[in-house]
Amino acid sequence: MTAVEVENLSMSYQAPVRKGGLRAAFGSLVHREYKTVQALDDVSFGIARGEVAGFIGPNGAGKTTTMKILSGILYPTDGAVQVLANVPWQRRAAFLKRIAFVRGSQPVGGSQELTVMDSLEYQRLLYDIPRAAYRSTLTELEALLDLEPLLERQLRALSLGERMRVGLALALIYRPEVLFLDEPTIGLDVSAARQIRTFVREYVEQAGATVLLTSHYMADVVSLCPRLILIDHGQVQYDGPLVELSARLSPYKLIRISTQDDPSAFGEVIDKSDGQWVLRVPRDEVAGTTARLLQALEVVDLAVEEPPLENVIDQAYREGLR
Repeated sequence: MTAVEVENLSMSYQAPVRKGGLRAAFGSLVHREYKTVQALDDVSFGIARGEVAGFIGPNGAGKTTTMKILSGILYPTDGAVQVLANVPWQRRAAFLKRIAFVRGSQPVGGSQELTVMDSLEYQRLLYDIPRAAYRSTLTELEALLDLEPLLERQLRALSLGERMRVGLALALIYRPEVLFLDEPTIGLDVSAARQIRTFVREYVEQAGATVLLTSHYMADVVSLCPRLILIDHGQVQYDGPLVELSARLSPYKLIRISTQDDPSAFGEVIDKSDGQWVLRVPRDEVAGTTARLLQALEVVDLAVEEPPLENVIDQAYREGLR
């Protein structure tokens, strides 16, 4: 069953433009010129119930615009969208209680004078959550997000990492079926980001939730998303398994080898230190090269790896998908 269905989605808007200089500034007060910006151009994809998909692309590619349309904040120029069999921008109350849109740049809204517990209680009233279900979910979230030390603190006194954890708790206290996560680990340190990723993974396993996640941190994508949707210039450039993107873009694999011998005759050496070597080898030569290395050298350890996803994605952004 499909949780999210997007067909031929397009979104354009008018942006004011003017030339530089004082004369142009005064002239724009009387006659303002605009240009059409195409944020999305015929985008189509579907996400099955319980699936976690990464939605990535360079800045300005259309990721957040798509998220806002799917959550009902924006109305598109053209196309059809169904989320849990609802049209999002109709914003029916019953539908809004089944989804959550969490932005890492703005994880917690509302009065910053409230305590975390006050904010959670407000969510209970707003979403009409039965008390028994609220207490049960809160107990789970306290354990998963380590919330107990934060409950009596005011929102304004929380660190960025704490705000992100609280923002997730506020979004999940009513147990939404679909999560739109926009840069959930932005600005967090390594430990806090790992905690957020672990929580999302555990929540998906327990609740069977559907997740569409955007992130510029490839650790988020690799850790959580078996499927990748890559968007650029408002169009979907790739939609498929994460592991196949490297194979499609990079003609090489990496062979990481531990040996006191010199393996440079077997491939291009891209890194070496203290008996650790990394060779770059064409994909169709990996099996033969590995066999020759093991036969010719005293090998302590050997591993074949895909190139780092950051490098592959950077290549996709710079050169496009061929």
